[in-house]
Amino acid sequence: MVEGGVIHKAGKTEFSDCFRLSRSNPYILQLALSAGIGGLLFGYDTGVISGALLYIRDDFQKVDRSTPLQETIVSMAVAGAIVGAAIGGWMNDSWGRRISILIADVLFAIGAIVMGIAPSPGFIILGRVFVGLGVGMASMTAPLYISEASPAKIRGALVSLNGLLITGGQFIAYLVNLAFAHTSGTWRWMLGVAAVPAVVQFILMMFLPESPRWLYRKDRKEEAAAILKKLYPPHEVEAEVEALRLSVEAEIAEEGSIGAGNIFTKIKNAWSNTVVRRGLAAGIGCQVAQQFVGINTVMYYSPTIVQLAGYASNSVALALSLITSGLNAFGSIVSMLFVDRYGRRKLLLVSMVGIIICLFMLTGVFEYAKKHAPAVSGVNTAAFGNSTCVDYTNASNAANWDCMSCLAAADDCGFCANPGDHLKPGACLAFGSKKTCQTEAREWYSRGCPSNVGLLAVLLLGLYILAYSPGMGTVPWIVNSEIYPLRHRGICGGMAAVANWVSNLIVSQTFLSLTEALGSGYTFMLFGFISSGALVYLYMFVPETKGLAFEEVEKKLARTWKGWENHSDDEDSASGKAVP
Repeated sequence: MVEGGVIHKAGKTEFSDCFRLSRSNPYILQLALSAGIGGLLFGYDTGVISGALLYIRDDFQKVDRSTPLQETIVSMAVAGAIVGAAIGGWMNDSWGRRISILIADVLFAIGAIVMGIAPSPGFIILGRVFVGLGVGMASMTAPLYISEASPAKIRGALVSLNGLLITGGQFIAYLVNLAFAHTSGTWRWMLGVAAVPAVVQFILMMFLPESPRWLYRKDRKEEAAAILKKLYPPHEVEAEVEALRLSVEAEIAEEGSIGAGNIFTKIKNAWSNTVVRRGLAAGIGCQVAQQFVGINTVMYYSPTIVQLAGYASNSVALALSLITSGLNAFGSIVSMLFVDRYGRRKLLLVSMVGIIICLFMLTGVFEYAKKHAPAVSGVNTAAFGNSTCVDYTNASNAANWDCMSCLAAADDCGFCANPGDHLKPGACLAFGSKKTCQTEAREWYSRGCPSNVGLLAVLLLGLYILAYSPGMGTVPWIVNSEIYPLRHRGICGGMAAVANWVSNLIVSQTFLSLTEALGSGYTFMLFGFISSGALVYLYMFVPETKGLAFEEVEKKLARTWKGWENHSDDEDSASGKAVP
């Protein structure tokens, strides 16, 4: 997953307690699932555009011929999310968590409807901005609401449920893409159907209460106590009200300890503190690395990558992309099971090694496919008469052309595969000849070329997701929830989240352009080299935080900035050696 949120770790006992309490008090699960629909919408929007883009290209030639326009359609939701997350933080504090979720639902619904009826690419982009605003607000608000309105003993399990709903939403998006792949309106249904869960959540949240913590901070203590009575057994309510009072008072005191002033003053104070600065180096480094390993190239462009690997059919590309989404959801579950057993640092580093291996193997597969692309047959091409690609007709070396030469020559050329064997020589035709090619039972290739290693590329994408999801997918958010001193956690977490979203925007806005400029293979190689540098950075600057109180993490960062030395401290402590 992808991007923005609050992570609270859950142990096995929390999940068993969650199941037991949910049976005895269904109201708790109703509350968590209702708010968790925001996570589902978050994941759905991330996944649905990857399939919808294939059909948007088919309907709008302007989009099909413009790589920057395709990237803009994808990335404008990310740009909206950056603004939405910033606004969401202020709105959460000023208007409350529940109102923020309701506003996010309205934005989701408006964006989905605008995209569903969009008469032009410009309206699709406008809808993406609205949906992005909702995504940004939901990423900040849904886990916060769940954590503040849940019994403490099962809080981790319920917040983890929100994370599962995000990856589940991505998986559902691919299923929806497949379901509408052969219907009239294809991409309109894919994008427009997101309005349904947004409306459902809006209705459910109308009947749910505000966060008791927010109410208590606003001096609405009786309302907060009334909500706690619904969440806890009668004999525990008084103790929980007292615990809430102490927690809120401590929080207010901590906020005062970092000084008054606007957000810029608080940011300056954070960076001027050595311990906090080292924490930010680890936290922001994790968030930037999470995006620059290239994960959202797969999340946003998975079907396109499958087509680059040699599968021309939109429906086949969607079906194969379902594998990556399913593995992402599976990896999230694996992370929940192992992050407290093996530690954050070890999981991060092992995950990065797996990612790097997969990226360089993908480089090899795509370069092999490029060098073994089917040739362009002059006889095959001539059979289409005036439909021949003009660049091919005018080329002095046309006899040496292959499929890759045809696709690289101009924006309005495509490869019409041999009807008997896709790997044999085919025809290089003008863009407008797509239907002519397909009526002769041939496959039309405009993204990648026929290849006998396409399935291997898809399997490597699956392995890449398996390497990413349990480690780099979830651990950066866990590290960021643990690495900062408590009094600076809000402002530092916000900076790290913005770094994540901005990095996401950069990657999503440039991936297709990179594949055109460098080729698919060398684009994955570039991400491989970036990931190798990130591995070194994470090894150097990210300490282990497993099982440590915030005060202990702060002491570690005060001792040294070197992550591996801090890691050694943990091992010494575990073995009983004295730590200076």
